Amino acid sequence: MSTPTPVTALARRWRMELDMSAAKDGSDWQLVPGVTSFEPSAEPNIEDSSDYDSGGWAGNTKTGQAWELGVTVNRRINDQVKTYHPTHEALRLASFAFGSASQVHLRYYDRDGLPEAYEGTALVTWKPSGGEYTALDQVEMTLTGDGPLVPITNPVS
Repeated sequence: MSTPTPVTALARRWRMELDMSAAKDGSDWQLVPGVTSFEPSAEPNIEDSSDYDSGGWAGNTKTGQAWELGVTVNRRINDQVKTYHPTHEALRLASFAFGSASQVHLRYYDRDGLPEAYEGTALVTWKPSGGEYTALDQVEMTLTGDGPLVPITNPVS
């Protein structure tokens, strides 16, 4: 029996969902549709912890961590009732709010069921792309983590 040949994962494997429940307790996950670009990062803060006892070798200690998502979406509308998609509208409104209303509870995961999946709370920066008369209505968002980004079990695995 031969071993299957590995294939390269695609960037479009990510799916992002927003918790639309009033309590932000994860009871109402809804898709954020129209994602055209998705760039996650979780950068550690590393401080030099070198000392005389290391024999001249540098020492380093991780002292913190920050995460963010760079996301671009094609704006979705219901042109019959003149509304934006509910998750897009929730993200837009959070970008203008303060306090707990400025926070969104989200999760993102590999839509094919691979083990990568994360959940956290973030603040939203909302920037419409604009463009020429032929351009789509796109919005560039930065979702800046407020607290931990927690690895979770992939909900589709």
